[in-house]
Amino acid sequence: MKISSTLTACLTGSMLLLAGAAHSADEAKMINGCEALTLGAAISLTGKYATNGIHAKNGYEFAIAKIRENGGVNIADKCYNFDVIYYDDESKGDRGATLAERLINQDKVQYMLGPYSSGLTKAIAPVTEKYEIPMVEAEGASRSLFNKGYKYLFAVLSTSEQYLASAVALAAEKAEESGKKASSVKVAVAVENDPFSLDIRAGVLDDAKKFGMKAVIDEKLPRDLSDMSAILTKVKLLKPDLLIVSGHSKGAATAVRQIGEMKINVPMIAITHCEAADVTGKFGDTANDILCSTQWAESLSYEDELFGSASNYEKQFKEAFSDYQGKKVPYQSAQATAAVYVFKDAFERAGTLDKNAVRDALAETDLKTFYGPIKFSEAGNNIAKPMVLRQIQNGEYNVVAPSEFASHKVNWPREAQ
Repeated sequence: MKISSTLTACLTGSMLLLAGAAHSADEAKMINGCEALTLGAAISLTGKYATNGIHAKNGYEFAIAKIRENGGVNIADKCYNFDVIYYDDESKGDRGATLAERLINQDKVQYMLGPYSSGLTKAIAPVTEKYEIPMVEAEGASRSLFNKGYKYLFAVLSTSEQYLASAVALAAEKAEESGKKASSVKVAVAVENDPFSLDIRAGVLDDAKKFGMKAVIDEKLPRDLSDMSAILTKVKLLKPDLLIVSGHSKGAATAVRQIGEMKINVPMIAITHCEAADVTGKFGDTANDILCSTQWAESLSYEDELFGSASNYEKQFKEAFSDYQGKKVPYQSAQATAAVYVFKDAFERAGTLDKNAVRDALAETDLKTFYGPIKFSEAGNNIAKPMVLRQIQNGEYNVVAPSEFASHKVNWPREAQ
């Protein structure tokens, strides 16, 4: 099951459809002796979300290959194997919505995998809902996705307001351990102006308010995410105790690089998308002691019948995708794999290809996976899996919070590297 992740990046802007996927979902096609069961996906393979879009696509492909190796999807005594029609949404919401229409109306797709990011998911969800197409998504965490009354949207990941809220509780804990009040903690927040990051901001500020903490900086990152030195200059001046940054992979890379260049000395720094941005590989010791939110970690004690343990998943994923050797497998890939697994489980429990029966089976999901437990609320979000917080310690990502999942103690305070 050897796959090269570099192949998925070899696209031009005019190349809408990936090679090998140029067929309609209603055409007869056999894969490894089983009938094809076609899913559709508009995913970011170019544009600002391309890094994580490719991680997600690789996660989808790994699951599809693993399911094929293990007998496929068995529905009413018939064998199926997943096949996916992919289009590149170029990290643009309007394009994603257009491509979703194309997948449904031209390619006759009846089931969808989600795009990358909350913004793209928000663009596509109204389309899949209009046509009553079940969509299992793995990369749209914004809580605003789950207050629209959607009946065909299901998300395997935890919602975004949970991502860095645990960093606030950890900062309060450390303040009290040092003889100070939790309310003395000064918080700085710098986030991208997108639904996901704005939810993170809301979660952090809500939790800070509970502790009586003051937000001394609350700003949006620059649109292109390539320079946040103006905000970091304010950080140097106002000396917060906790710095929160959310700007997807590009924002994470910029933050870590400029934190090092400007020698930002904040006792606690928490950032999203550390693994996807490969901040340890790119910036070495500069990334040490930064806290990184994660949906999943290979050290957690999750497992299932198909992928085995979380650590086994990481091992096999790296064997399949050589580009990840020597790196952490991004949680974006793991949760994308979990989304495909959820579809397999739902199809088999439904016992039919009827999309409404599959939708009802998805709503009843209660599944233990290598990625964590998956159970959907009536709104479609996963209510069974917690977020965890890892800290980069000597180049390694170690789980430090919540305490029941911690494998290591948190290093605090963080010194400028």
